[in-house]
Amino acid sequence: MRVLGIITARGGSKGIPRKNLSQVRGKSLLAYTASAALLSRLTRTVLSTEDPEIAEHGAALGIEVPFMRPVDLAGDSTPTLPVLQDVIRKLEAEGDQFDAVYTLQPTNPLRLTSDIDGSIELMERTGCDSVIGFSDVGERHPARMKMLDELGRAIDPPFAELFEGQRRQDLPKYYLRDGSVYLTRRDVLMEQNSIKGNDCRAWIIPAARALNIDEPFDLELFEWLLSRDPNRFPGRAAVVA
Repeated sequence: MRVLGIITARGGSKGIPRKNLSQVRGKSLLAYTASAALLSRLTRTVLSTEDPEIAEHGAALGIEVPFMRPVDLAGDSTPTLPVLQDVIRKLEAEGDQFDAVYTLQPTNPLRLTSDIDGSIELMERTGCDSVIGFSDVGERHPARMKMLDELGRAIDPPFAELFEGQRRQDLPKYYLRDGSVYLTRRDVLMEQNSIKGNDCRAWIIPAARALNIDEPFDLELFEWLLSRDPNRFPGRAAVVA
């Protein structure tokens, strides 16, 4: 399979200004994703950004920046799908063809090369439409969630646990989508306008690596995880400054 890696890194962000360039132990979030991608079996990895500084930094890391992202695809409310389609159309116009696309979000810095390669192997073996990363919800099981009415009273949702304090082991397994793995067949993206498709297989991300950088606290947690025991994340210790 020829698999295109697309790193999506726009310049704007609200929770953390200039988030994709944020430094943790001497490396930007973009650099952590670049490290995993460049060691993987991805056929080609390109950066999609509208921001000149991010483009320059990506190129210095060894990531291709064949063109800039249109500004109208870099807004706060822009979904991922048209961004991926923009890259695919432009590369295909140059004569390059791919079987699948791996979306690489710098906000998931604990993604490993083995996650990339393993999800590609899973797609090859099963013939699925997509492989998406998920992590076990653990103690935050939806059966334990409540809704609040206009007076602030807790209301049981339809999927509430059978009785208060039901053991977690007796609840059905639920998984939360993790942003580390998004592998989609090219035709599903371009012809079905979908990242998921009909046959989506799960790639399980351990809870210790299910980290999405969205708020300043997430950066602090990432820093703490790396400083406490970087060997928990294979391939990370050697590249941390």
